[in-house]
Amino acid sequence: MCNPIAMPYRPLGQTGIQVSALSFGAGPISTLMVGDDADRQLAVVSHALRVGINWFDTAATYAAGQSERSLGRALAELSQTGHLVGAVHPVHVATKVRLSPEDLGDIRVAVRRSFTASLARLQLPRVTLLQLHNSITNQRGDEPTSITPTDVLGKNGVLTAFRELQSEGLAMHLGLTGIGHPDALQMVIRSGSFATIQVPYHLLNPSAGLPMPADFGETHFGNIIRHCAEQGMGVLAIRVLAGGALAGHEPSPHTYKTPFFPLDLYLRDQQRADRLRARLGPGRSLSAEAIRFVMQHPDIHSALIGFGEVQQIDAALSAIADPSPALTWDLVRSLYEATDGAPSHETA
Repeated sequence: MCNPIAMPYRPLGQTGIQVSALSFGAGPISTLMVGDDADRQLAVVSHALRVGINWFDTAATYAAGQSERSLGRALAELSQTGHLVGAVHPVHVATKVRLSPEDLGDIRVAVRRSFTASLARLQLPRVTLLQLHNSITNQRGDEPTSITPTDVLGKNGVLTAFRELQSEGLAMHLGLTGIGHPDALQMVIRSGSFATIQVPYHLLNPSAGLPMPADFGETHFGNIIRHCAEQGMGVLAIRVLAGGALAGHEPSPHTYKTPFFPLDLYLRDQQRADRLRARLGPGRSLSAEAIRFVMQHPDIHSALIGFGEVQQIDAALSAIADPSPALTWDLVRSLYEATDGAPSHETA
């Protein structure tokens, strides 16, 4: 039986795509798509399609390509059985290329090699979106695997390689992952060369989309969403549930080994989430409030969530359909005051 709640859709920047308000993240946090339970993968992906999710996001680095293989297999099986035929909103797949330091000697070759392998694992002739998965910083290696604006925009850089693949019809649109140094990211964003961006934005760190105080204690993403909106970019929020901390989950196996959003950050977020949950009281779901908090931002077009079960999809859809007011800015500030620092409208 189809879920009775209608999925909202929003224009994804200037791409011409109507993207579902909830998107399906096939990353390692939920463990679903990086595992080998094909039956469960098929069931969850099929349910996502039934409720109207039309955006599926993966990456070559998610379990060394296992996520792409799992997603490709599930979508191929659903296509063969007719589940993708006649959909009002076509299904879109996005994947990513992450360059290692040794790839930087010939970026064009490395990008093509990675992306060609991704298409094979996905069993697709093309994808809707090809994204850069590296952080962008002022100097190479300022953050793990980070590259510079020149590596992206310069001669024979990432943009050149991406545009070649786009011109061959292998990727419809080009996108970024919005991590790194805000000033370096702004240089690439202001080039107007990328249609979309994935940005970490959640209740415990909304600095990508809100002015924050100068003494904010966590990674400051510099209100980068504002600059994306100025360029008309599509914005997909990632880490909506802070890697599971806002959902009350224990750290995933991936959290114990990733250098990007590591275990010590998760443990801090877990403590903050516990305090927020206590402030909200037993009648309100913190994970639901976190999703609604993200979706009230006017320049965010979809919340990209790593679903592991059918029930999680239904709960997220119920959250965005809830007509009651989302958390107010005043309440958000008071909650932050209980958890190490409050967003401010006075400080850019």
